Order: sequence, then structure tokens, then C-alpha cells
Amino acid sequence: MADQKETPDLFSEAYAKSQDEQDPLSSFRDQFIIPTISDLHAKTLKPSSQDQPQSCTYLCGNSLGLQPRLTSKYQQDYLQTWATKGVYGHFTEIEDSNLAPWLHVDDDVIGDVCEIVGAKKNEVAVMQTLTANLHLAMASFYRPTEKRWKIIIEGKAFPSDHYAVESQLLHHNKDPSTSMILLEPTDPDNPILTTQHILATTDEHASSTALLLLPGIQFYTGQFFDIATITAHAQKHGILVGWDLAHAAGNLPLKLHDWNVDFAAWCSYKYLNCGPGSIGGLFVHEKHCAVSATAEKGKPGYTRRLSGWWGSNKSSRFAMENVFTPIAGAGGWQLSNPSVADMTALRASLDIFNKTSMIALRKKSLALTGYLETLLQQLDMEKTFSIITPSDPEQRGAQLSLRLASGLLDHVMAVLEQKGVVVDERRPDVIRVAPAPLYNSWTDVLRFVRVFKEACDEASSQKEGSTETSIMVEGGKEDKGWSEIK
Repeated sequence: MADQKETPDLFSEAYAKSQDEQDPLSSFRDQFIIPTISDLHAKTLKPSSQDQPQSCTYLCGNSLGLQPRLTSKYQQDYLQTWATKGVYGHFTEIEDSNLAPWLHVDDDVIGDVCEIVGAKKNEVAVMQTLTANLHLAMASFYRPTEKRWKIIIEGKAFPSDHYAVESQLLHHNKDPSTSMILLEPTDPDNPILTTQHILATTDEHASSTALLLLPGIQFYTGQFFDIATITAHAQKHGILVGWDLAHAAGNLPLKLHDWNVDFAAWCSYKYLNCGPGSIGGLFVHEKHCAVSATAEKGKPGYTRRLSGWWGSNKSSRFAMENVFTPIAGAGGWQLSNPSVADMTALRASLDIFNKTSMIALRKKSLALTGYLETLLQQLDMEKTFSIITPSDPEQRGAQLSLRLASGLLDHVMAVLEQKGVVVDERRPDVIRVAPAPLYNSWTDVLRFVRVFKEACDEASSQKEGSTETSIMVEGGKEDKGWSEIK
């Protein structure tokens, strides 16, 4: 009789380490700076004095990615160029630097960004910030008419998206209370928006809707929307479709051109690891990007947009003739020359992405997030927390959102922070955990689950004690003995 393989103990350090040793992408972890626990708790920037300080367990790349080691080297090259070349840095090719002359920093990164979002080179511009790019896109693609003026978004949209849509409506003298269609879950206890519900709502308001704007991945639940299906369905009704890809870019493979998305925008400080508030990106499908040399009288010959000098053709950019000739492509939506410091951080990150592929990163991400889900399910703590992210791996990225029982969040987060486990919270009761495949490991996931269980047990025990105290005290005279003991 053949020997049966023993079922591995998923909660053992030996198992987690064996998975890390077999991980073909494990070497990427060394290309990032992982804060130590002592440095996280310190109030100064002075490095830890410990001989071998313990690294924190960082699972917060969905909020802010870790710093690549290349970033400081590239930033030093940029600063040295500025220091030694001054204004000539715009045009001078530096032989011992990976950085392009400042005049071409945007063009230098476009091809690599297109690989990440699934676009053609003429469909992407690296510019501005996420919300600014959404506004710039809506200035072109939200054109309300007497018959079509509504905008469909999710009811629990990230506040910045909600503000942007609301202000666009107000800018066009539309009442947000009647012009903003909010997608709400059909089940109040389940925050997931099904594709069918989105399509049905689109059908219901199709004749009066001008624009549909949704997130690729929902920030709160971690749900990955079916971009291709939703886009195609809305466009059949003549609705323009835009996507906020803040939590999707660099997280999982995207195919914006193939999915026929009208426009999209994203940031670069989450899974793209470019630093807080770093530069954003804009996608405009090539069908909207043509520039006609023979425009009709009174028409510009290109999709209307808010214009700036960096969006004008490079050959005439410095002619100072005040004749806007837009770049054919998404580059024509650029305004000012981009921050070279931001572009330098992006270049450092892209040089890491270029050593692998989004397909390889997605493969690891599915395994790593699946391991996290399995461990959490085996804790058997249904009364303490639930996973609100879809269980189908195709409907999520690298994030699992955990909804805690009422009253546990503050204590759980305090224990995690004290133990050097970095995740983030969304009040009143959700913890978001994001194992980023570029730098996170199976060992990271195991340590999180262990500390999380400890934190939940402690918080639950404290809550039960507080409840018991409250009940006994409310009992009045019969509970006098309890108050004396306390």
C-alpha cells in the first residue's frame, strides 16, 4: 500500500518557510526597505541601535507601498543632476545614470506603465494625481444633455471620488440628489455589489445616464469588479465608462485597451510603491485620442479637454505661439511639466516590475492571499470576525477585509501596532490586510494570523469582562458584593 502524504500543518513556521523557499519571486523582498518594529515605535528618524532589530510585518501595501532600495539611489542621481547641471538637466544625457533628461521623463516611463495597465503607448499619460486626473477626464467625458445627465457611482465610493462626481454635477448646475445614482448592496449585511445588480441598475437608468464611474477594486471590501462585462454593457446603452484603479494598478493584470474602457485613472503610491502622494496616471482609449489636422470651423478637431502646455506637441512646445496642438494620444491631456522627483520614484519602482511580470505577480498573489484566507477560516472564530471580501479569487486582488464584532476594533488594532504588525482600519469595524506579492511572504501571513488571533482573543475577553461588569452593576442592590470585589 502506497504511503499517504501527511497533511501539512499550515500553522507551522516550517510550512511557511518551505513555501517562501519555493517562491520564485522571494528575492524581490530584498529590494525593499522593511521598517523594523523599533523604528516604527520610535519618535525620531535615528536608526535602531539594536544589533539585529526585528522587521515589522507589513501588510499595508494597499494604503502605502514600501520603499524600493533603488529609490534613494535614483533620487540622489536626480539631485546630483540638478546640482551639477542646473537647467541643462532638462536636455543632458547622463551616461552613469538610469534617468532620462527631464524633458523626456514622462515618455521614459510610458511603455513600462502600459505593460502594467494593459494599454497602448498612446493611451497613457503619467501626470497629476488620481482625483485631478478624474476631474480632467470628466471635463472631457461628462457632457450632460437634456436627456442624459446622470452619473452612476457606488454608494460607498471612496470619499474623494464621491466629492469629484458631486462637484462635477454642481459645476453643470445639476442636483446631486437626483443626478447621482448610488449603487447600494441588495443585502445590508453583505457589502458586495454583484455584477448583475450593477447591470440591472444601469439598465434602469440607461436612458438618462451620461457616465458610469466605478473602482476597479473597491477600497473597503477588496472586491474586483468585472470591468470588461460592466464596461461593454454600459456602452451598449451609449454610456461612457470610467474606472478608478487606485487599488488595481500594480495589484493584478489589467487590459484597459482590450476591455474598451473609455478612461481610467490611478495613483502610484499603493502597489506601485512610489511614495505618499506620488504622481498619478491617466488612460484614454485611442478611439478618443485622434487629432484632426482639418478640423471643421468652430470645432477643435480633437476631444475637448482642459489644456496645458505639456499636452501640446513637443515640436512646438517651446515656440511660445499660443497655438495649442495637442499630442495625439492621452499625452494631450497633460497640463504642466511633471515633477521629476515623482518620476524618479516611479522609475525606480518600474525597474523592479520590469524584472518580473504582472502574470507572475498575480500567480503568487493568488497563492499568498489564498493562504491568508485558509488560515483565517481555520481559526474558527465566526463570532469574532468575518471576511467580507469575495471568496472567489477572481473577484479580489491582494486584499482581504475582515469585519470584526462590534467593539473590538480599537483593542485589536492597538495589539497589532504594539506587536509591529502593520495593517489599516476602516471604521467602525473593518481591518484591511494586503499581502503584496513583490515583498510579502508566507511567513508574514502566518505571523499576522497568530498575532491577530491573540489580539481578538484579548479584545473579546476584555469586552466580555466589561459587559459582565455592566450587567452586574445595573442589577442594583443584589450586585453589591460584585462592586466591592471590583
